[in-house]
Amino acid sequence: MAVAAVAAAASLTSCSSSSSSNDTPKDPLAGTQASGGTVIVGSNNFAESILIGDLYGEALKAKGIKVEYKPNIGSRETTYGMLKNGTLTVLPEYNGALLAYLDAKAAPTSETATDAAVTAKLDPKLTLLDPAPAQDKDSITVNAVTAAKYHLTSDSSIADLAKYGSEITIGASPEFQTRQQGLVGLKSVYGLVPKSFKALDAGGPLTDAALKNNNIQAGDVFTTDATVTKEKFVVLQDPKNLFGFENVIPLVYKSGLPQAGVDALNALSAKLDTASLLDMDAQVQNDSKDPLAVAKAWLTSVGLS
Repeated sequence: MAVAAVAAAASLTSCSSSSSSNDTPKDPLAGTQASGGTVIVGSNNFAESILIGDLYGEALKAKGIKVEYKPNIGSRETTYGMLKNGTLTVLPEYNGALLAYLDAKAAPTSETATDAAVTAKLDPKLTLLDPAPAQDKDSITVNAVTAAKYHLTSDSSIADLAKYGSEITIGASPEFQTRQQGLVGLKSVYGLVPKSFKALDAGGPLTDAALKNNNIQAGDVFTTDATVTKEKFVVLQDPKNLFGFENVIPLVYKSGLPQAGVDALNALSAKLDTASLLDMDAQVQNDSKDPLAVAKAWLTSVGLS
């Protein structure tokens, strides 16, 4: 998932402080909260989070809300703390990954149950807004050669690949062999048993390269991996939700976001689907476009700016 995505190397963005030199805050993550109605939009240190942060920020600006960006901060352990103390106001999140961080034992069976379970564990100063249909989650993805051979399209499901299992090699992280969200579940839920398995990485460059070179015919690839677009891979549908729920969702410091901002972000989420997010990721990561420019163009195209 998004928590396993390969992050762009970056330093922790510093937070300003209104404390004097003799007034050291007890919380090492403490910073100055936004003043004058400014909403501070943060993002974690990987490309998609930065892009979604730009989407959020520009959607808020379109409603006349003053926005400050703190992009590329670091991991969830850092950004969650910054939200709790009000140093950040809005952060792009993924409901399933956030729930795993807050409650590793949770195993919800629907998107609604995932959001409810997150809400039950959140710091009381925080809240979730509406989830987007867009998901960045594990998937079974086939390369273009395999898709053509077995007549698989983006509307095909994992079950459609199962009948050809004896002819394919699946690649993924070593743990994939023994996980329910792996070979165990593929067999029990979809009846997919591959000819062989190749231990690679968790939706990373090794799996992408092996798929591209047809060393494997199917792999565990994230649904918004820009390589899907570049190499014309086909992501198979997961109608039984074997790989859980990883909807993009705004995580918000309650008192820092006015109702107009809540409405703006909910309207954005309603229009953000996986295909749109994948397309924007591809523009940023494959075509080296500025994520802010990509975000602005998409918001204009859907009438949100």
